[in-house]
Amino acid sequence: MCVSFSIYHPNTNPTKPTFTHTSYQPISESFLILDFADSKKALNHFQLSIIVIIMPEEMKDVKNVKGLAPKSIRYAKKIDDDFAAGLAGFYGAVWADREGGLSKKQKHLLVFAIACSNNKTNSAIKILHKLKKFDATAEEIKDTMMIAAWTGGIQNFTDFTPAILEEMDKLGF
Repeated sequence: MCVSFSIYHPNTNPTKPTFTHTSYQPISESFLILDFADSKKALNHFQLSIIVIIMPEEMKDVKNVKGLAPKSIRYAKKIDDDFAAGLAGFYGAVWADREGGLSKKQKHLLVFAIACSNNKTNSAIKILHKLKKFDATAEEIKDTMMIAAWTGGIQNFTDFTPAILEEMDKLGF
């Protein structure tokens, strides 16, 4: 079982948690990470929201690739446990390593091209960070950007390229 804690501070961005922790241990052990003994003073001044999501086992593989539980699975969990498990299984199947199949780096290059070609710059930047972790080269990313220009059009290329090049510089590509 996968347990994910997200704590949202009211004075910060309401869509981004201040603290997130995921555990694959029993629930009782997972709550040990939330030790607020030293934070009583802060808790007296701020009202914090704590969201705990218990996710199916399939989430372990998804979290290993994505780094966090995808929003769609978190939303699906609120609707139905079986639906969330099915969606997590879908993510697991897409991102699984298969002998003779695409590597995770190649899959990320593909989704990077799709994000760029659809002018989803914020998504493309997030994927760029993952590509850095998978040791993608600057030339692989530039080739992928050219494919995105080919498939999405020059106007989308003109729109997404400045932010991507700036982020590439920041990441040291």
